[in-house]
Amino acid sequence: MEKSILEFQKKGIPSLENVVLRFFKDPTKIAEFVGDVQSNVLQLGLDIIKEQFEALDEAICRSELRKKNWEIVKHDEKTLTTSIGDLTFRKTLFRNKNTGEARYLVDQKLGFEKHERMTEDAEAKMLQEAVQTSYRKAGEEMSILSSMSKQTVMNKLHDLKFPRYEHKGPKEVVENLYVDADEDHIALQYLNVKGDITEGMNGNVPGKLVYVYEGVEREAPKSDRYRLIAPHYFSGVYEGEDNGLLWDEVWEYIDTKYDLDKVKHIYLNSDGGTWITGGSRKIQGIIRVLDEYHLDKYLHGMTTHLWDSTEDAKDMLRAIIRKGTKTEFEEACDLIYDYAEEEGAQNRVETGRKYILNNWIAAKTRLRRKAGVVGSSTEGHVSHVLASRMSSRPMGWSKVGASQMAKLRAYYWNDGNMLDLVRYQKEALPMAVGAEDIISPYDLECWENRLSRNPKRYEERLRVSLPFQARKKLCIIEDIWF
Repeated sequence: MEKSILEFQKKGIPSLENVVLRFFKDPTKIAEFVGDVQSNVLQLGLDIIKEQFEALDEAICRSELRKKNWEIVKHDEKTLTTSIGDLTFRKTLFRNKNTGEARYLVDQKLGFEKHERMTEDAEAKMLQEAVQTSYRKAGEEMSILSSMSKQTVMNKLHDLKFPRYEHKGPKEVVENLYVDADEDHIALQYLNVKGDITEGMNGNVPGKLVYVYEGVEREAPKSDRYRLIAPHYFSGVYEGEDNGLLWDEVWEYIDTKYDLDKVKHIYLNSDGGTWITGGSRKIQGIIRVLDEYHLDKYLHGMTTHLWDSTEDAKDMLRAIIRKGTKTEFEEACDLIYDYAEEEGAQNRVETGRKYILNNWIAAKTRLRRKAGVVGSSTEGHVSHVLASRMSSRPMGWSKVGASQMAKLRAYYWNDGNMLDLVRYQKEALPMAVGAEDIISPYDLECWENRLSRNPKRYEERLRVSLPFQARKKLCIIEDIWF
């Protein structure tokens, strides 16, 4: 760090002095003043980071033990984008004397994958922006002094892997659980490559959303607004047989987090779509409940041609659904159909009839409102979790991009930490043969002899007595391969 500070004293301080002089010549240019100060300070930060990366590389180069297995091939430079700007540092390529393998050993310690272009802090900042706004803005906002193209942001999103839920501690005990499910229709720009959607093909894909929660509560004691208790979201584009994977995740979450022996009911609020009713069978004992939005939508469509009698007819149909039979409901539908003079009205009656009969028990459960049944909030959640980022504005996606963004949105709404997600992508890099013994403990022995004759007091005295440079060297030795 001393090098960076000395260099800053030599070049940075004079630069800041010039910035201050420019400010006093025109004190109204506050924005320029702040920007210039920031640039100078951030450059100092980049220089400090660079110096420490190179110190790590130098420690490996000087190691006597390293020389037994690895020989120096050449020195290169690597440029990375950090959250504060671009960083270029020197690193050394080594070759294993036994296997012939070539490797940048400092990359292994720093956790850099081959062809890495950005540090984890920059990538986390990029994802935090991309999940809320756009690829373009994410590329611009990921770093203060640098940027990435929207194509790079998209590629990172497409390659993301998401962790499964892990529950720590004893399973939670609740009386009722709720599962809501719905979908958002996301416009496609292309399927796999641009231009592969032709006329007549389906130009959208369903972004499926499922969330599990423990109930509903008021946001404040006297508030008219409500919120879900402990919601957890699942989303993505799951087509065909992959639909089962979505429900496997939902069931795994429920089974992992909750003591199912203590759960009395698991209610499923939905519109009765086939992907929901089919997949939800994986959840043992689930009780289907038709959401009121879709029920009211079809009841209104069936009766809107009755004009002033519409509300009375809807109340009659609700009463039959609540306490009557399918036969009584069909008879009422026939009566309403007789008053439908236009073909459109007749079609709406028949469509509503079929929909409600196909979801008869779920509709009854909704209207009877037994203890434990709560209102559905799927429309609002689809809007907030998916549509606000993916379909409310004109934009097109690929299938992979739509699915990955839907999953990232769910991760975001689950209060997922983007830095944790970035680190999840990086599996432990394999240790190169011979890399376990690279730095000698010789310096440690010297420090021990100098500081104390009592080995038991060595570590304690070492940490409080050594100057910064020595403590840094100790950290390198202890943390790298010991």
